Amino acid sequence: MTARLLEGKLFARMIKDEAKQAAEALKPSLGRMPGLAVVIVGEDPASQVYVRNKERACEELGFFSALIALPKETCKEELLAEIDRLNANRRIDGILVQLPLPRHLAEAEAEIIERIDPWKDVDGFHPVNIGRLVAGERSLVPCTPAGCMKMLALAGIPVEGKRAVVIGRSNIVGKPISHLLLAENATVTICHSRTENLPAIAREADILVAAVGRPNFVTADMVKPGATVIDVGINRIAPKKLVGDVDFEAVREIAGAITPVPGGVGLLTIATLMANTVEAARLQLEGKRERTK
Repeated sequence: MTARLLEGKLFARMIKDEAKQAAEALKPSLGRMPGLAVVIVGEDPASQVYVRNKERACEELGFFSALIALPKETCKEELLAEIDRLNANRRIDGILVQLPLPRHLAEAEAEIIERIDPWKDVDGFHPVNIGRLVAGERSLVPCTPAGCMKMLALAGIPVEGKRAVVIGRSNIVGKPISHLLLAENATVTICHSRTENLPAIAREADILVAAVGRPNFVTADMVKPGATVIDVGINRIAPKKLVGDVDFEAVREIAGAITPVPGGVGLLTIATLMANTVEAARLQLEGKRERTK
């Protein structure tokens, strides 16, 4: 049996199309299309690539896009002041501070993220949004986990009642996707570096999410026949070679469905960012309506 290939390009296109339709429906109330601001500090090459891709996605969907490129030497107070300006800017619905930050700002990362208006936090990293997610309330959700869940829905892969195992407990992927799976009535186990008998636990999964950041960590003997395997890892093992956290060639012969790397989950992240920008605009619009009642 060769697994069904869950190609990110197809699902990213579907997510973008839905986001554009939602934005067009919201436009009469907003008086404009949604707007996204991306703040980048310094000239990290990988970050610059990500930022260009986000700009292209906004252009593709007709969203307003603002790039705030700050020099590497920018101090914390200057960055916080820029975020304050964007919080007050009614043309901007979503704010994203590109990570990682330069070394001298890294220790202040939490403070910087918390400075973003939670209603504009399209990365879903603000403690308010994290708390809402854990509580099962409507929130802006981290893009990669949200994209994975949307992919499962679009692919017609059932979640309710299934056993889900998440390998990795990061705040960006592992923890949020665990809560999203739980919200869809899966039975969820989180595994990590201290988990005993991890391969045996992984083999119980109907849905296996690998987000550990170790190349080819998940091997064929860790996968239940017919399971859906979502590989969130992106690991560079050679100048021009990327692999995931899953031994793709071996596991695809066991799994029922699998995401490739590259070409899988990574493409969903920016598409979901566009959807989050629309949701941020909607949340702010609804909030304004509530305050005027």
